[in-house]
Amino acid sequence: MELFESPRSKYMDEVTSRAEAWKIFSADVGQWVLLGFGAWAIEEIANGIYVGQVSLNFPVDFPERELGWQVWEEFEGKGYAFEAAMLARGFAFGKLGWTTVVSYIDPENVRSIRLAERMGATLDQNAATPNNEACLVYRHLR
Repeated sequence: MELFESPRSKYMDEVTSRAEAWKIFSADVGQWVLLGFGAWAIEEIANGIYVGQVSLNFPVDFPERELGWQVWEEFEGKGYAFEAAMLARGFAFGKLGWTTVVSYIDPENVRSIRLAERMGATLDQNAATPNNEACLVYRHLR
């Protein structure tokens, strides 16, 4: 809940209440049952501290399946998001057999743009966005 109540939520639809956050958490869990994929927690191995999450998403208002990530600010720049996103993408391409997945990124979220590019994703200016939102679409190909 703290993540969604923090300023960092501006890159995640600016959740405004605990009830909205609960719906998002419930959807994350429900995707596993309904679709066979969803979100994973990212933890520091040495001490089990939660540092963020990575997820494969496909809500009804998304035109394509998405690979997303978020980490707490104090854990940025340590490679956690990169490692977790690479593993999640590998799961999508390997276990699930996907050939493409996108990352929807707020144009102001420079760190996420750099991460997508570091992963080899490319900006797809012709891709649709959820609800025609003003976001960038980075495409990952198998």
